[in-house]
Amino acid sequence: MWTHALGFTALPHLGGFFGWLITRKEVPTWYETLKKPSWRPPNKIFPVAWTTLYTSMGYASYLVWRDLGGFSNKAVVPLGLYGAQLALNWAWTPIFFGAHNLKLALLDIVGLYGLVLGTMYSWYPINKTATALMLPYLAWLTLASCLTYCIWRDNPEKGKKKE
Repeated sequence: MWTHALGFTALPHLGGFFGWLITRKEVPTWYETLKKPSWRPPNKIFPVAWTTLYTSMGYASYLVWRDLGGFSNKAVVPLGLYGAQLALNWAWTPIFFGAHNLKLALLDIVGLYGLVLGTMYSWYPINKTATALMLPYLAWLTLASCLTYCIWRDNPEKGKKKE
């Protein structure tokens, strides 16, 4: 069973790794030119935060999967919501840093926030620990959503990547 726990815990990091491939080129160039709020976290905090959050959410998904007896009919909604939020999470980086599409990134993160809330709501009756493991992620998404909104609002001319 430890292999399942390891696989579920590692899965979110795949998107994080591919996101890092995009971000590492864009942070020192494009991102640094954007107007950002004074309260934004330093850039070096982001990889630490996301590593912790991906690990936590991945292990939480394992707990739900385990408690539902694997990929059963009962797992369709809770793990489907989790998969959908993970897809939107992974999509945000290429939208924001790759395409420089600030408006679409904002729409993505708002949808992501709703899916995370739905995921947590569906997980609560199954495994309260798994739900609690998602709370730091929700808190970080609150910050990230506000940051995305402020960057979109304050940088209207930098909303699309120039071809």
